[in-house]
Amino acid sequence: MRSPIAILKSCLRHQLQGDNVERKARIAYFSMEIGLHAELPTYAGGLGVLAGDTIRSAADLGVPMVAVTLLHRHGYFYQRLDQNDWQSEEPVNWHVEEFLVDSKLQIPLTIEGRQVLIRAWQFNVVGNGGHTIPIFLLDADMAENSEWDRTLTDCLYGGDDRYRLCQEVILGIGGVRVLRALGYTKLTRFHMNEGHAALLTMELLREQRTAEKRDNFVPSDIEAVRRQCVFTTHTPVPAGHDQFDLELADQVLGDRQACGVNDPICHANRLNMTYLALSLSHYINGVAKRHADVTRHMFADYKIDAITNGVHAATWVSEPFSRLFDRRIPGWRQDNFSLRYALSISNEELRQAHQEVKRQLIEYINHETNAGFDTEVLTLGFGRRAAAYKRGDLVFKNVDRLRQISSSIGKIQFVFAGKAHPRDEAGKLLIQQIIQTGRKLSPDILVAFLPNFDMDLARLMTAGVDVWLNTPQPPLEASGTSGMKAALNGVPSLSILDGWWIEGCIEGITGWGIASSELGASNEKDAESIYRVLEQSVVPTFYQSRTRFQDIMRHCIALNGSFFNTQRMVQQYVLKAYFE
Repeated sequence: MRSPIAILKSCLRHQLQGDNVERKARIAYFSMEIGLHAELPTYAGGLGVLAGDTIRSAADLGVPMVAVTLLHRHGYFYQRLDQNDWQSEEPVNWHVEEFLVDSKLQIPLTIEGRQVLIRAWQFNVVGNGGHTIPIFLLDADMAENSEWDRTLTDCLYGGDDRYRLCQEVILGIGGVRVLRALGYTKLTRFHMNEGHAALLTMELLREQRTAEKRDNFVPSDIEAVRRQCVFTTHTPVPAGHDQFDLELADQVLGDRQACGVNDPICHANRLNMTYLALSLSHYINGVAKRHADVTRHMFADYKIDAITNGVHAATWVSEPFSRLFDRRIPGWRQDNFSLRYALSISNEELRQAHQEVKRQLIEYINHETNAGFDTEVLTLGFGRRAAAYKRGDLVFKNVDRLRQISSSIGKIQFVFAGKAHPRDEAGKLLIQQIIQTGRKLSPDILVAFLPNFDMDLARLMTAGVDVWLNTPQPPLEASGTSGMKAALNGVPSLSILDGWWIEGCIEGITGWGIASSELGASNEKDAESIYRVLEQSVVPTFYQSRTRFQDIMRHCIALNGSFFNTQRMVQQYVLKAYFE
């Protein structure tokens, strides 16, 4: 098995191959973050990992696509926990030249009335059939720029509103100009993965006006741009929708009227990136059926469809299960739907594959934390961004109840991971409480927290635990994809019925649902629902009816793994949004 670094080096050798092939791309995919590999800190969490999975499946399917993101020289951040279990952040150190190729392109961009030079680095994603999708990572760290301007692409989701808006100018406006300068003249769709890239619509408006040799915009310009744009919104959480004061917008962008951002497109006297994308897109979608319903209530004036998220199967299936699928379901990488034939996999084959990856996870936990985890104990995993609404500590609301379940029905142990945004004090407190509660529960219940949650750790956790736990506050879970990764490895979810799990949960067949009320409900009541399901279903099934538990594992793969993947998802985008 090749190491991730070896794979990256292999990808690097493909960087400048293909020449004119890539220039025939029809779809331009824009995302503030794209998760390519754990060694490239160009992502923060689910949004970026989804973007990377989308591009990988598009490459597998031969979709004529090109992608744009920012370089993020300092990454999101490197997570440290001090002696008080409080998170602190450090820049991520990585060597750009080891993984990316300088395209040698430089373009000037006007930000705050001054010229800022932007260059583009290239990383190619090669599909399983050889089709290549180039990703261009935009970088402002050039000697010709001022000291402050050189930092503009350093930090993912860092800085104040001014910094963030400057970044979004580089991504949206700069991204379109980079693609044009590189020869991408036949693009017919611009897909905005969240509103961070919405300023690309302004550049398309400018192009439209210039092509018609007019000084002013006319209604037909709006319609022409709208026909080109696709917008995927990912969150019902207000903080996830970027908006800026118009005074700041004027400072950064210059004359908004000249740019095409006028009062009807702005919202509530602010430059709202979500409304900008909504107003200038012909196709808009949420990322799960439930999320689309919630989004329609939030933005009632717009037609919003649903395309439920997925994950890239070949990326997230662990090595033991990859070998098993290669033996029993040949061609599963090319046809993810064929994973439905997992129903024919024997109990012993399932047991051996899962125990191998579970042993790897337990060894890693014990090496990193000295927690003393046992491979024979029911292990529940939780790996999400540490945010209050995700409620990572919900399972600890009544520790006496939890102890009673573990002592009288069957032992349980928990592994957690996740980062809090540097400015999210509530998220940092959540991490601290999880760690400190874990100490109080020991030795009755073992709890481990693993720092620096990244793609590699997520791959290990989602495959190695016995049950995947997810406890968001409804209806704030747009989709969630961690449980999909787990399902591909036969790991059932114990999850709040929100996001994708409403579609994926068949009670007692693919996992278990946790009853929960909407916003404002009692966390204690929701926690009691978790304890009830653990006590009555999960723990006794794991210890007393292992054959039944393995049936659930099989159905996770056959029913959820075969559907909740980006192969199916990209096909839906092709049919509904890209080439309709």
